[in-house]
Amino acid sequence: MATLTTSAPRLAVPGVLRTRAARKLLLLALAAAVLVPLANARWASGSWPAALTVDLTAPLTRVSDWIIDNRDSHPLFLYFFGHVSNAVVISVRAVYLALLGLGWAGVAALGALVAWRVAGVRLAAGSAAAFLACGLLGMWVPTMQTLALMTVAVLASVATGLLLGLAGGLSDRLDRALRPVLDTMQVLPAFAYLLPVVLVFGIGVPAAVLATVVYAAPPMARLTSLGLRGADKEVLEAVESLGSTPAQRLLTARIPLARKELLLGLNQAIMMALSMAVIASVIGGGGLGDRVYQALASVDVGAALAAGIPIVLLAVVLDRVTGAAGERTGGEPARDARTAWASALGAVAVVAVAGRLAGVLDWPGGWSVNIAAPVNRAVDWMTAHLYSGVPVIGGTADWAGHFTTWVLDPVRGGLQWLPWWSLLLVVAALAWVIGTWRTALTAVLALAAIGVLGLWKPSLDTLSQVLAAVAVTLVLGVATGVAAARSDRVERALRPVLDVFQTMPQFVYLIPVVALFGVGRAPAVAAAVVYALPAVVRITAQGLRQVDPAALESARSLGATPWQQLRQVQLPLARRSLLLAVNQGVVLVLAVVIIGGLVGGGALGYDVVFGLAQGDLATGLVAGAAIVCLGLMLDRVTQPTGRRSEKGA
Repeated sequence: MATLTTSAPRLAVPGVLRTRAARKLLLLALAAAVLVPLANARWASGSWPAALTVDLTAPLTRVSDWIIDNRDSHPLFLYFFGHVSNAVVISVRAVYLALLGLGWAGVAALGALVAWRVAGVRLAAGSAAAFLACGLLGMWVPTMQTLALMTVAVLASVATGLLLGLAGGLSDRLDRALRPVLDTMQVLPAFAYLLPVVLVFGIGVPAAVLATVVYAAPPMARLTSLGLRGADKEVLEAVESLGSTPAQRLLTARIPLARKELLLGLNQAIMMALSMAVIASVIGGGGLGDRVYQALASVDVGAALAAGIPIVLLAVVLDRVTGAAGERTGGEPARDARTAWASALGAVAVVAVAGRLAGVLDWPGGWSVNIAAPVNRAVDWMTAHLYSGVPVIGGTADWAGHFTTWVLDPVRGGLQWLPWWSLLLVVAALAWVIGTWRTALTAVLALAAIGVLGLWKPSLDTLSQVLAAVAVTLVLGVATGVAAARSDRVERALRPVLDVFQTMPQFVYLIPVVALFGVGRAPAVAAAVVYALPAVVRITAQGLRQVDPAALESARSLGATPWQQLRQVQLPLARRSLLLAVNQGVVLVLAVVIIGGLVGGGALGYDVVFGLAQGDLATGLVAGAAIVCLGLMLDRVTQPTGRRSEKGA
């Protein structure tokens, strides 16, 4: 006789708790209900408790003193760092003399012919025009100095990045070990690299080159590892089935298949090296960056622009050439390629010899155009008519003052008023909702480390500037990105503007904002907004354009208006791209807010600048560590993890 069995009834989960985010919020609310009263009873004050801080001044000062005392006598410096320094100096000097030996005509011809071989006639003409413009602006020698430093730094960065990328791409264990190191290096602003390098190598070219290598190598390492890990497994299996050794598989299959990622890594290394080469002028890097830094110190906008334009031109040309190399999918036969390159180099040699015989190696002085004077006159006019006293709308100085009073001061005051433990809870909640418990733990530990270092209030000051700048950047960037995504005409008009702004080094942005807004926290925020805006616009526009056309067509068929399509279809489906835009905006804003310490931004940026100027390792290095922790926390809070299930999100 058959028996009828029934399963036990299951408890129905309320609809609001069916999503993972809702369940996380419920658990966070329960945890807050328990922890908040306990924490408030123990620590009612908003500031970080002094009992929970660690003073690193004494040990770091001892380390700094030991390095200074032994820099000229200890074997480590004499037989290792000394040889490294000499090798860097010799390499940069050799490249610089080679560029001067080619003469201005030879260098322009070399740049044009390389661009022609890689990307065609149009880019070749643009490359030649860019080099000629550097000479016309009277910046030929500084441009060659920067190019020599860049060449050595990029070669060293690419070699270092390739080795690290190969290690991470071929070994899961090494990849896991390298990932947190590269994460830390990515969020550490460029300015924080300078002090440790200066302490070891002193002021000069070696410190500038090595700081640039440390800053520019991580993207090459990341993209190399990504390319090797993303190689087509079927191709690798086919090569392995032919009896090839691991070395042969690497050289004949994995590296060729990762060509695009490798060239993209080269492109990113060049861009970051050029940006860092300008910042390294603070520690004696020379070249165009030194001219920009001197002009910034004297608020000479004309001289700064004359040096800044060649930097932008170099960045645009190098970006275009390496980008075009990465986009080429096919190639000509090896024999034809060798013949073409030999012909191109022969033509460069002919031009260089002709220039030497004609005695015109140096750029003729009579061919220079002085733009500093008219630019300064224009700036003086803007300062006189726009800085203050403009009817109704007020001047730029008034805007800066109002922004500081109405936005920066309240945000900073609110953050510093909140109890420190409440900020930890907020960070934990945000990071856990958007990611995993590991993400939340990393973010909380990073924020807590700032308090342990004794820099709680300055870090919250920096955080207030970052939050204000990110808010403005997202409002402007998302709105502009939406316009670019919905109109091809707007996208074409914005492309050259975004290209110029995205390739311009961080340092250059400080010049116009100081002229227009004076010094203070508001100019630092303005420079950060302008620097981060192109990336936010590009990522937003790309994410909206990649939305499934079928979803948009379905919405149109149901009678949805353009605004409804954007709000209910495009923005939700482009959620990951928008979160990536937020993340990149935060990282880029933080980098410039720190440099804003040069123009009165204060907080952690001032501590880094002060430590660098005074050779105070304790102040500068602790502030740099706090910047790393702040950047790591912001990165974790704004970057979603890929491990979440789409169903539960």
